Amino acid sequence: MVSPEVTRRERVKAALAHRQPDKVPWDMGMGGRLDEMLACYYGDESKVPRLGNHTAHVPTQTPSGEPDAEEIASGIWRDRFGVVWNRNAASGSIGLVQEHPLKGRSLEGYQFPRAVGPQTFALYPEAIRQNQDYFLTTGIGFSLFERAWTLRGMEELLVDMLEAPGFVDELLDAITDWNLTLIRTMVTYDVDCVRLGDDWGAQRGLIMGPGCWRRFLKPRLAKMFAAIHARGKAAMIHSDGDIQAVLPDLVEIGLDIYNPLQPDVMNPYEVKRRYGHRLTFHGGVSVQQFLPFATAEEVRREVRRMLRELGAQGGFIIAPTHSILEDVPAENLAALLETVAEQ
Repeated sequence: MVSPEVTRRERVKAALAHRQPDKVPWDMGMGGRLDEMLACYYGDESKVPRLGNHTAHVPTQTPSGEPDAEEIASGIWRDRFGVVWNRNAASGSIGLVQEHPLKGRSLEGYQFPRAVGPQTFALYPEAIRQNQDYFLTTGIGFSLFERAWTLRGMEELLVDMLEAPGFVDELLDAITDWNLTLIRTMVTYDVDCVRLGDDWGAQRGLIMGPGCWRRFLKPRLAKMFAAIHARGKAAMIHSDGDIQAVLPDLVEIGLDIYNPLQPDVMNPYEVKRRYGHRLTFHGGVSVQQFLPFATAEEVRREVRRMLRELGAQGGFIIAPTHSILEDVPAENLAALLETVAEQ
């Protein structure tokens, strides 16, 4: 009797349950003109390996279905939280914050935008229907610290943590409540995971330090993880940088998936050894120091090691640590995709 083929969704769920899947699941994010690069490298577009990713993302919309931001001058955008972004000052779609709406240590007069409306989840049913084979994620970007500093200012918020902790509590509670309004509806849908985006790390340690992280962020994250787990969904955090100091705390409050496992700031094999029985790691392939500069053979060798060692007994989804961009040579990208696919 022929066994039914394992779906991508089942493969990721096995890894999350810390069981050895038949293949280590992968999630290759690519930006720029990489499809064209690969077609040129292979000489035939039909020969380019299919990504075969194991996850698909289900997006929310603004409550009204309108754009999330409006252009108020050439290249200057105001988002629905009142933050003004200068998209002329940096490449990419986000830009740099030009104006923070919270000028002082008070929420008086500030109104959060509506979190949920009739259009917020309008895209969910069709996206879920079309991607049943995939491990389905949804989520909230700028989910806590990032939302707070864009509203208040990075330097101001860090000083507030020391000088006005009561105000920081009020601000973070308001953000958490806003997030919970979204999360409690998200988890009623047939998705597998809620991902919270919130960068805390620098190249060496946490931006606010582990003490302030535990004081201000940990209890609010615990509330959000609990709401995600209430309907049996997995909780995922994205935070770039070195956050090793708080990995035990994240395990304690129930984090399921951590992204990105970033070799530039932590030893992935040591981190997997210490926490891999409790956490699933997403990442491992550095786009900062490794993928752009290694040889194709070095890429193949290191990716095979990751699949063998980090993928042992589940707990690993191999992925780049950020979207792969055009500074990666086509032969290295091909080596990555081919090595992952040949499992």
